[in-house]
Amino acid sequence: MNAQYPVARPRRLRRTAAMRRMVAGTRLHPAEFILPMFVKEGIAEPQPVGSMPGVVQHTRESLRKAAHEAAEAGVGGIMLFGIPAHKDARGSGADDPDGIVQVALRDLASDLGDALVLMTDTCLDEYTDHGHCGLLTADGEVDNDATLERYASAAVAQAAAGSKMIAPSGMMDGQVGAIRAALDAAGFAEIPILAYAAKYASGFYGPFRDAAECAPQFGDRSAYQQDPAGPIGEALREVRLDLAEGADAVMVKPALAYLDILRQVRDTVEVPVAAYQVSGEYAMVEAAAANGWIDRERVIMESLIAIRRAGADMILTYWATEVARGLS
Repeated sequence: MNAQYPVARPRRLRRTAAMRRMVAGTRLHPAEFILPMFVKEGIAEPQPVGSMPGVVQHTRESLRKAAHEAAEAGVGGIMLFGIPAHKDARGSGADDPDGIVQVALRDLASDLGDALVLMTDTCLDEYTDHGHCGLLTADGEVDNDATLERYASAAVAQAAAGSKMIAPSGMMDGQVGAIRAALDAAGFAEIPILAYAAKYASGFYGPFRDAAECAPQFGDRSAYQQDPAGPIGEALREVRLDLAEGADAVMVKPALAYLDILRQVRDTVEVPVAAYQVSGEYAMVEAAAANGWIDRERVIMESLIAIRRAGADMILTYWATEVARGLS
């Protein structure tokens, strides 16, 4: 039987900053952070993303500088997204050895070695002229199985250029298995796969689509990303399928609106679990802080602690370098 007031006084363990720090049950570490970064082909200067204050589309040179700063701060990894100068229906830039992501990977691999983990988003939406995550049929549907071949080819190109972790985000059925088979056949059996296993068709992605220039030209992605109101257990089914196909780690995206899903996944699997604090989450905090409505630094830390407490081993966040510096 626990003691009751006045013998029990929970405030005793909250009275000072030193006491709160000593008994804290949730801690953040820079190595748990993954910094999403955008690199754009054919620009001479970094281009600010209007809907994401502080985030830019990088040139190759500015990307190298920012990646070096992330490594110095102790950030665990970077997730690279590319914006090609030319887009087509096949997303040809995704697996072009001289495509922007592959070129940038070679730069970063040369600069950084193993100072952090170079990770690549493996999808087609940034590279297609229609903005969808796969090849289209004649009637405008995303062709799941034809798309798998493109993902597999892109993953091999990324690994050959220096990616140390492949992260398929398109939510095609069978994508992890197709990529695993292709990587193994090409001699990259050691490269792990971080599966975007539970990725929802979310309204929180809007600013990202500005940054990556990948908004669909028609329709939306509800036919392949998960429904926020979908069947109970759907996320865990997706996670189990990805693990059965060879995923080494899994992701929940977005983070804050899906903390319940994150906890379910963490309690179910025995592999590392990532959560993506997406562009809309970032933009809302920055906008509210710019208006003086919230304490920016306090809310950033509180949101990251909530994601960590819900079960994330790794957190993708646009504040990765800033927060890592503060923690160090």
